Amino acid sequence: MNQETPKAVDGASGVAPRIIPREAHSISRGNISEGALKVLYRLKKAGYEAFLVGGSVRDLLLGREPKDFDVATDAEPEEVKTLFRNSRLIGRRFRLVHVRFGQEIVEVATFRAHHSQGDEGECVDGRIVRDNVYGTLDEDALRRDFTVNALYYNIRDFSVVDHTTGMEDLERGLLRFIGDAETRLREDPVRMLRVVRFAAKLGFRVDDEIERLMPRLGELLVDIPPARLFDEVLKLFHYGYALETFELLRHHDLYRRLFPASESMLAEEQEGFPRLLIAHALENTDQRVQEGKAVNPAFLFAAFLWEPMREAMKRLSHDLDEQEAMQEAADEVLAAQVGRVALPRRFSVMVREIWTLQLRLTRTTGKRPTLLLGHPRFRAAYDFLLIRARAGEPVAELAEWWTAFQESDPSAQAAMIDSAPKKKRRRRRRPRRPREAPAT
Repeated sequence: MNQETPKAVDGASGVAPRIIPREAHSISRGNISEGALKVLYRLKKAGYEAFLVGGSVRDLLLGREPKDFDVATDAEPEEVKTLFRNSRLIGRRFRLVHVRFGQEIVEVATFRAHHSQGDEGECVDGRIVRDNVYGTLDEDALRRDFTVNALYYNIRDFSVVDHTTGMEDLERGLLRFIGDAETRLREDPVRMLRVVRFAAKLGFRVDDEIERLMPRLGELLVDIPPARLFDEVLKLFHYGYALETFELLRHHDLYRRLFPASESMLAEEQEGFPRLLIAHALENTDQRVQEGKAVNPAFLFAAFLWEPMREAMKRLSHDLDEQEAMQEAADEVLAAQVGRVALPRRFSVMVREIWTLQLRLTRTTGKRPTLLLGHPRFRAAYDFLLIRARAGEPVAELAEWWTAFQESDPSAQAAMIDSAPKKKRRRRRRPRRPREAPAT
């Protein structure tokens, strides 16, 4: 059923907040972590205002289990730190306090005003680079990004405070900004990636104005430091919604801002490749997250950049043997990629190993297979071989052989080595020597 979109939130309307009493919402203290409750009650006891805020309130209202809990207060960071010995001050752009309870960290932030209202707020070319201007609860709510993230749970009376249209948008499944959308995106272009992440995670519809702006403003991501974009990529793809996120990034023309070489290959895809390989890698990652298993960004980077690397390898193979061509191609593709999204060396090394092991997996004679089983990156390389087979590359027989080989006892493995599919190795071309000129 079509529903009318609410009017844009002005952010300066001065309208009194909506107070939703305890009996009119679904948040229960039983679903709030013990650490977060300790922080809220201690701040309240010390005479400060204390609210649960942001994603935890949103998720609790949606019946989801929050991954973490954030607290907003009128106490300044140094005052918060005085109350909690198990805390430390962090951040330069946003000064925060982290209060630790065992493995749990509760993040405590002081109410902030808009960056233009004080000397400590600093903008460069429309982007916020420093923002430690403290304000009131009203000001703090109106400077947050999305309406559904500007809901506050008040520990004094257990009510929910809504300064925008957060509750209404939550019920509608609508994701939109507080204030002017273009201004918010120019202040911090990474918000475009947050739009995609929350839309994928929550299954929400993106506001029409944001939908219109993102393809045009996506170029602003080019100026974001690659190291920050790497952190954002982890948030995008490591929370169990990787495949939906990938599709939304492409829909909003943002994927090419992060992985230009990969998007170039996707634009020229034939018979679903390389999209199928990337989709299977994303499904693999989502499954591991859902099973509580560790995920490594190197695996996805290897999938995103596999086809660009193969294309470079084809070009280089005219003058180099297969192994050397792959090494050169990996150097070329990774060097270009880290200029856009940084990849720490410990992960780039693993990407190379996943790729180079694809060659070693084709060598199934002698002692090579048994030795390869002990390689620390064997499992990642084997999983990558499986998604290549699922995507339609001509390696299905090889993948089946390695699956059976791992499950066999040593005597059966020896017999399998003798009957393994063998790959013909291409001889390296030697340059012809120039003919000597005949003597005159």
